[in-house]
Amino acid sequence: MEPPLLDENEQSLFANPAADPRKMRRIIAEDPEWSLATVPRLIDICVKHIVGNFADNPLLDELKPKHKEKVLESLATDLPLKITAPLVSDEGYWKRCCKSRWNVCDTDQYGDSWKRMFFERNMENLIENFVPESTDITEIAETLELSKDFIKRLRIRQLLPQIKDVTVALTPEEEVSDQGSDTGTDDTLDHFDFGVIIHKLDNLEELSVTYGVRNCGMNFEWSLFEFTQKDCFLLAKAIKSCAHLQILRLQRCQIEDEKARLIISNLLQHTGLKILDLSHNKVGDRTGRAAGKLLSVNKSLEELHLSDNQIKAEGASAIAFALKKNNTLKVLNLKLNRISDEGGKNICHALLKNTTLLSVDLSSNGLGEQMAAALAEVLSRNTSLRHITISCNKLGVAGGRVLQEGLEENKVLETFDLRLTEISQQSEHSIMNVVKGNKEELQTAG
Repeated sequence: MEPPLLDENEQSLFANPAADPRKMRRIIAEDPEWSLATVPRLIDICVKHIVGNFADNPLLDELKPKHKEKVLESLATDLPLKITAPLVSDEGYWKRCCKSRWNVCDTDQYGDSWKRMFFERNMENLIENFVPESTDITEIAETLELSKDFIKRLRIRQLLPQIKDVTVALTPEEEVSDQGSDTGTDDTLDHFDFGVIIHKLDNLEELSVTYGVRNCGMNFEWSLFEFTQKDCFLLAKAIKSCAHLQILRLQRCQIEDEKARLIISNLLQHTGLKILDLSHNKVGDRTGRAAGKLLSVNKSLEELHLSDNQIKAEGASAIAFALKKNNTLKVLNLKLNRISDEGGKNICHALLKNTTLLSVDLSSNGLGEQMAAALAEVLSRNTSLRHITISCNKLGVAGGRVLQEGLEENKVLETFDLRLTEISQQSEHSIMNVVKGNKEELQTAG
């Protein structure tokens, strides 16, 4: 008897019984998470275990380089600093830490080091949010011990004052009056004491501080922006003890002469300071005299910035007197002051003897034609000045011609800012051509 004919599907099943799902055994796992996925390698399981228990049992240096790299790629960025700071030096890990906290990260300002950026900005945040008499200093002290070797610069954009005692009852007149805020007569409040940290920061080179509160909104009071006498005393004492400090910036702090003089007096014997910036404050001629003394005594200062203050002819003259003998200062910035022609002429007379100053900014100082004549003599005789800014002064057409004549023999000036000085276009064009020629020749020679 002949076997029945089979169609193609039946023939394939007959030839390969395993292809018949009816004859296959189904495996149903008791573990609902079981799958047919490949079992992970033992090394991957170990790496995952190390990462998961890193806070309790940090294990890194004992690993091989390739395994260490895998652990670092998976470590959480919120691990306690007391664990990661002394153990992790990998820049990739600190890059992830920085980007997880801040939207804008530029390592160019931190020596191309992500770890340095993290520790500096972390310390800045702690200081900026510290409230005297309220915030526990322990966190800053503990973080300082872990961060001190990596901090070279601190830029403090705000300092919070201590909280007022609001339990004192006010009279109805005081409750509705805003005169105190308008006149700045509120009780002064002290701020963070930098002496607590500076003596431990052996690598600190730059300190920039603004005494004020950012984004205070409707809670504005003058006392929030007050640089008190106690603040000044503590800061001056801290700066004096920091022999390795090179740059000090105290901008927008409402510093007046008495406080500025106290700070400068503590810098007279400072052997490492290179840049002092007291711009955008309220200092006047007394500070100008103190700055002159600093230039006479200090042998390291290279830049002095006193822009946007209240310095007049007397203060400028004191600085000019010191410039005659000073041989270290390279940059002098006195823009937005009130030195007038008298102060400007004295500075020009000093520049006839000074041979180290490279840049001077006297813009917006009420200068006129007399100053232009004095400056013309400087241009014809001084061989060190490279950059001059004298914009926003009323030099006049005659002053422009005098400057043009004085610049004819000058071969070193590279930039000369004469905007809004009321000189003629012809004089300005001739001066700019000379300056451009000087710059090209210097670049070619260099």
